[in-house]
Amino acid sequence: MVSFSQKLTSADMKKMRAKEDTLKDYSFYLNTDSLPADRMISDSSFTKTLVRALQIKNSFYYPFDSVIGISKLYAPDTSFRIFTWVIAFDDYYVRQKGAIQFRTPDGSLKLLPLRDFSEFTTKPLDSVRTRSNWIGAMYYNIIKTQHKGKNYYTLFGFDNNSAMSSMKWIEVLTFNEKNEPIFGGPFFSYEKDTIPKPTQYRFNIEFKKGARVLVNYIEDLKMILVDHLVSENDDTDNQWTYIPDGDQEGFKWENGKWVHIDKVFTYKLQDGQAPIGDPLLDPKGNRDEKKLQEKTDKNKTKENGKIPVNYDN
Repeated sequence: MVSFSQKLTSADMKKMRAKEDTLKDYSFYLNTDSLPADRMISDSSFTKTLVRALQIKNSFYYPFDSVIGISKLYAPDTSFRIFTWVIAFDDYYVRQKGAIQFRTPDGSLKLLPLRDFSEFTTKPLDSVRTRSNWIGAMYYNIIKTQHKGKNYYTLFGFDNNSAMSSMKWIEVLTFNEKNEPIFGGPFFSYEKDTIPKPTQYRFNIEFKKGARVLVNYIEDLKMILVDHLVSENDDTDNQWTYIPDGDQEGFKWENGKWVHIDKVFTYKLQDGQAPIGDPLLDPKGNRDEKKLQEKTDKNKTKENGKIPVNYDN
């Protein structure tokens, strides 16, 4: 990505920093204020200030790093970025907010707001959506895939959902001939499952509030991993009892679809054996310094060049 310091004039940079300071305060209050009315006021002020900031020429290249509690994800090809955040009215009712900003040749603003339509939706997994009836989520990752020359952007999002459960979403974003965003499509295939089920237009998973559930693309594996869930007390009718059981399912990109893999990690073991990972200690308990250094170097390499985002894995 081109450095924003090369695109913004010194005068515009000063304006952006001032806007960022204001946005930082509004974001803090809309996420932490104890009164719903105050959170709503902060959300309104945040939205207006954000739009004014983005109207500054070449604002696309300004990262807003200090604005915490707001997701700001650039597409891997930097053709657009997507802002998403949450406004909580109470423990039971939250709304997602969002907007897509496009990179433009002359640095002017092209911004499309997203309207959360979740509360009016009974079947969110079987429909194509536009920006006017978006299934809201606060996105924590975005990856790009291609098929027959067309770009597909897969979004990973978190949803507060309710007082007792949270959700995570996987959503494929494309753009039509008018460059309008299209959310969803027949992208999640279960055709290779032992018991196949209909293709889904998006994927979601609901689980116990506070449970840490992995739903993300793993670059080393070239696939999406999803924690498999079970009810912690055999109450299978209530998703708010669901927690990870240590197993994982996944999706692999094949021929323009995410093809479901029911069980990602399978082990063929002899009696009495157990699967082991890649230990840093030898059989005598001594550290393998070479392996430790290799892992450290690998982790450092992964961290270089990343755009800061608020991940919730």
